[in-house]
Amino acid sequence: MDIDLIDDAAEASTWTDWAILLAILLGFVVAISVAAAITLALIGRRKTWPSELSARVRWPFRTTLFLLALVVSTVALPIDESWDAAIVHTIVIAIIISGAWLLAQIFLFFVDSGSRRYRLEDSDTTTAQKIRTQLQIIRRLVIVVIITIALGAILMTFDSVRAIGASVLASAGIASVVAGLAAQSVLSNLFAGVQLAFNEAIRVGDVVVVQGEFGRIKEITLSYVVLELWDQRTLVLPCTYFTTTPFENWTKNGKELLGTVYFDLDWRVSVDDMRLELERLLGETDLWDGKSQGVQVTDAVGGVLQVRIVVSARDSGALWDLRCMVREELAAWVRRESPDAMPLRRVHFDAPVEAPAEA
Repeated sequence: MDIDLIDDAAEASTWTDWAILLAILLGFVVAISVAAAITLALIGRRKTWPSELSARVRWPFRTTLFLLALVVSTVALPIDESWDAAIVHTIVIAIIISGAWLLAQIFLFFVDSGSRRYRLEDSDTTTAQKIRTQLQIIRRLVIVVIITIALGAILMTFDSVRAIGASVLASAGIASVVAGLAAQSVLSNLFAGVQLAFNEAIRVGDVVVVQGEFGRIKEITLSYVVLELWDQRTLVLPCTYFTTTPFENWTKNGKELLGTVYFDLDWRVSVDDMRLELERLLGETDLWDGKSQGVQVTDAVGGVLQVRIVVSARDSGALWDLRCMVREELAAWVRRESPDAMPLRRVHFDAPVEAPAEA
């Protein structure tokens, strides 16, 4: 009976010591959390980013500190050897998860801060498009890497998995070949997505023509590219398409574009008057960027003159509207002011051959 009392007293003393140590460690956790919050609040008086950072990392930071205090107290003062190992193992897994959560939130804070600096709505420039595209790819890639490492670390805490890992590493050559063949398309898309982010072949916001479709790059991921077509349809293509297939990028070197309008007119058309009319039309519209214009006769076959009109605009949307406007207005001008210039089909009739008189 006395032995049982001694054991109970020892167990109670162990629990008491563990609780005291845990309370002390939790006091340190609270102190660190309060100090971090006060520091960010003081900095936040002059800047906005500390409040955003605090909102993102507050809970993962506190959770990680609490779990660290719990595992330290449990390891320093074990309570019951029969289930201490299971408790410590569970807490270590929770620490890995919370640590990955904290690391991901810190990384996302920096990436989102950079993205806000280069929003297309505020700064629709080539540099902004390039930076935003790269940040999108890096964001997804790093999050995938963090999750993968966290899962691997969790699995490696199990003895059975470590044994399997050792046997897999022993046959790494065969495994790598098999995995490479099985995931060839996945890996090729992954590398193509990273390549697109840094070679600047396409950027978020670029206007492209692929497979005969005209659209704007809306999103670039590690495996596919999303295009928003002119008629509000969505076209999704694998990243490998843009690294292996030719396509048109209308905004690679800037958004300004040249466009043409063709007319087949009669030889009696006054090209000089047509130039004056084009100058008047362009001077009355804000679709024209004021940089390029011209009227040229590019061909003269089939009984008509081919007149090419060149205009420029600030982007593809304005250029389309400007070309349509120039085509409509000049067609109306030809009908109204120069009807002789409308194309005619000329037919030549030879004089009839008289039959010879009968003798």
